[in-house]
Amino acid sequence: MRRILNVLLLFSIFAFIFPTQPALAQTYWFSVERETVDVYWESDGTMRIEYEMVLYNDPSADPMEYVDIGVPTSNYDMSSVSGWIDGNPISDIERSPYVSPGVAFGLGLYAIPPGETGLFQVTIGKVRDVLYFGDEEGYASGLFSPNWFDSDYTYGTTDLTVRFHLPPGILPEEPRWHEAPSGWPTDEPATGLDQEERVLYEWRNPNANPYTPYVFGASFPVQYVPEEILQEPDVEPAFTISEDLIGICCFGGFFALIVLIIAASVYAQRRRKLDYLPPKISIEGHGIKRGLTAVEAAILLETPLDRVLTMILFGVIKKGAARVTKEEPLEVEPTEPQPEGLRAYETEFLKAMDIEKIPERQRALQKLTVNLVKSIQKKMKGFSLKETKAYYRSIVKQAWEQVETAETPEVKSEKFAETIEWSMLDKDFDDRTRRTFRTGPVFMPVWWGMYRPSSVSSAPTGGISPTPGRVTMTHSKGGVSLPSLPGAEFASSVVTGIQGTAGNLVSNLTSFTGGVTKTTNPPPPPSRASSGGRPSSGGSSCACACACACAGCACACAGGGR
Repeated sequence: MRRILNVLLLFSIFAFIFPTQPALAQTYWFSVERETVDVYWESDGTMRIEYEMVLYNDPSADPMEYVDIGVPTSNYDMSSVSGWIDGNPISDIERSPYVSPGVAFGLGLYAIPPGETGLFQVTIGKVRDVLYFGDEEGYASGLFSPNWFDSDYTYGTTDLTVRFHLPPGILPEEPRWHEAPSGWPTDEPATGLDQEERVLYEWRNPNANPYTPYVFGASFPVQYVPEEILQEPDVEPAFTISEDLIGICCFGGFFALIVLIIAASVYAQRRRKLDYLPPKISIEGHGIKRGLTAVEAAILLETPLDRVLTMILFGVIKKGAARVTKEEPLEVEPTEPQPEGLRAYETEFLKAMDIEKIPERQRALQKLTVNLVKSIQKKMKGFSLKETKAYYRSIVKQAWEQVETAETPEVKSEKFAETIEWSMLDKDFDDRTRRTFRTGPVFMPVWWGMYRPSSVSSAPTGGISPTPGRVTMTHSKGGVSLPSLPGAEFASSVVTGIQGTAGNLVSNLTSFTGGVTKTTNPPPPPSRASSGGRPSSGGSSCACACACACAGCACACAGGGR
């Protein structure tokens, strides 16, 4: 027993002194351009899942040879699982050693090469223990979260569609849909009937991301499935205190403390990567540094860098220096001739966005940000950081007051368009935008179409997809007819548009900011020499995912490469 304690103690101390670093993303680096998942709730109480994903393997990564897909429960038939890559059947299918419960698909000869895309399709034909007694008496309930991936290995946005096919025989007025995940374009799914005349719920978000566990749910009368298969939600505590447990707690308390310290250390390391402002800028001077642009003030206030780059994009579009030609993936086209008076960071931004390869573009945007931070450091020399921050926060407050106190929709729209870069510095920007534009029409500025062309263009309708925002041409200013949107639709377009743009500009905020921080605010040199090793690779790449389906359940995913 003493030897075991000594070994555990030594291991804990070693882990504390040499905490494990996150795996480097060079080997595993991909995006999920499109993902569609069809969830069939069968009359026998089981679930059938069909995935279709378009995976883009980054040019800087190794070939993608394996994809691991999570399964909602461990009670599934392995014989019902099949998969295809670019239409070719996958023969190497086994239980995943990395995702539990989950299935590993070996792509073999059809591994996705760097810089190319692959159409990955999966069918998991029979999953049990997926339905629970609902909150409403006489109803069954189920939750489902489509696969998500580790944020260290993925970037960009995903056009995500989730479809629920409810059990046969249910009438359209009988089932209940659950509220959509936070940040989703609409709370309600599109509804209809599928080809088998089943009730169909469809949620779609063209600006989702591949690393967030979105959860969807539905309830329907229990009479359409065998009641004996329904599960009781687990509301019992994971353990109870007993005399036998006291010794374990005393024994484990020390190790729990070590784990807590390690976790705090890892969190501090990650948090430090976001502190990109150099400490020299905090040396107190006197007075307020006035005249900074909204982008420069954002750097001073240490606004997340994805939001800062989005503000720069707004600036060049408003000046007529660029337009968005494609929203997903984001493509920005400079105008010719370029207007005069562009700032250095705006010119650098346009040059960076002209780079096709994403890793090179990210490095160029990091260099832009480093130069911007150094410029602010020079401008702040001799001025008070505390007073200057308070000054620019007051400007943000005034910007919102101008919008919120406007007496007409025309003035409110105009003020919002004029001050949007300053308004974006408010930490409550998303919710405040939704609150401010709950009602009334919003008249979009002339330049809005160059940022969100989809919001002012007609889109085809059909099937069960929700109708795009209604656009009317009712307001004229200076001889130019301006389009308008209902307030709630405009607010949703602004918030989801900015979120999607930020995700396109900076695929992984922590790693992107860390690349800036190592130049602008590097960690102090170690007090003593240390040694380490390089990560090794077995020559193959793995994309890991998880899924869940239950009522009142907690879903988690942990994955890695092989």
